[in-house]
Amino acid sequence: MPSNDPVQRFTDIIENIDRVEQFTKGLNAKAFAANDQIIFAVKYALVIISEATAKLGDTAPDLRPDIPWREIRGLGNRLRHEYDTVDLARIWLLIERDLPPLKAACQDALQALSHDRSAG
Repeated sequence: MPSNDPVQRFTDIIENIDRVEQFTKGLNAKAFAANDQIIFAVKYALVIISEATAKLGDTAPDLRPDIPWREIRGLGNRLRHEYDTVDLARIWLLIERDLPPLKAACQDALQALSHDRSAG
C-alpha cells in the first residue's frame, strides 16, 4: 500500500499502541523507568506513531479534530533529536493518559474510512 494510505497509517498507530501496551503491561512508572529495554522499545513505537501521524497529513484532524495531532507529530522530533533529555515520567504519563484515547480515535477513524470506502 502507498505510504499515504490512511487506513494503513491508522493501523500502524493502533498496532504500535498495542505494542506499547504489551511492553508495559503490569508495570508502574518506577518499573518502567528501571527497564532500559522497555524504554527503548516504547520510544521506538512512539516514533513510529509520530511518523504515521505525519504521513496522515490533514486526514487525521479532518476525521478526529479532538486529538492533538500536531503534538503527536512533534513527539517524534523530540524523541529523535532530544533523545538525551526525554523525561521518562512524561512518557509514562503519555502511555497512561494519552495513548488510550488516541487508540480509540484511530479505531473510529478506521471505521469511518471503511464506511466511506464501502459507500463509495
